[in-house]
Amino acid sequence: MYKKILVPLDGSQLAECVLPHVTDVAKSCQEPEIIFIQVVEPFIPAGAGEVMFTQAQLDEFNSARVDDARKYLDGVLKQMTANGQMKSEIIVGEPVHSLADFAEKNGVDIIIMATHGRSGISRWVWGSVADRLLRTVCVPTLMVRAPGCVPGFALNPEPTAQHAPKPMYRATV
Repeated sequence: MYKKILVPLDGSQLAECVLPHVTDVAKSCQEPEIIFIQVVEPFIPAGAGEVMFTQAQLDEFNSARVDDARKYLDGVLKQMTANGQMKSEIIVGEPVHSLADFAEKNGVDIIIMATHGRSGISRWVWGSVADRLLRTVCVPTLMVRAPGCVPGFALNPEPTAQHAPKPMYRATV
């Protein structure tokens, strides 16, 4: 059914919760191509400040981040046992647009990715790459919730009374 599967990973253990799902989806496909991808955002120092970086220092720092991503993805490929052809890609850029462009240009049939389960203010401040990507791409996207996520309580395995949702009352006058 799916010939080209894209698996975005950010280097976190949370993101790797998709790996068993990738294996299961690949089993139902006939020799799929599975692409593990990591987007490295370039380091761009904030405007004014006392710390100044030369272009060579910035290039060296960004190159080291790409090297780290390569080592990480190589490790992921070694541990995977899914059927099909597996490879890795690293892109430098903004995650959502980079992933969407890659998916479109490379004929991706499905994207399988983790969602970190942020909600409320955390989601507003940090945003959700998974949510924005889902709304940007036109291919099926399987989003896997991070382990420990409880409905309504992002990444909080045992909600306490202080975190429980408050009932909402509406008065109509």
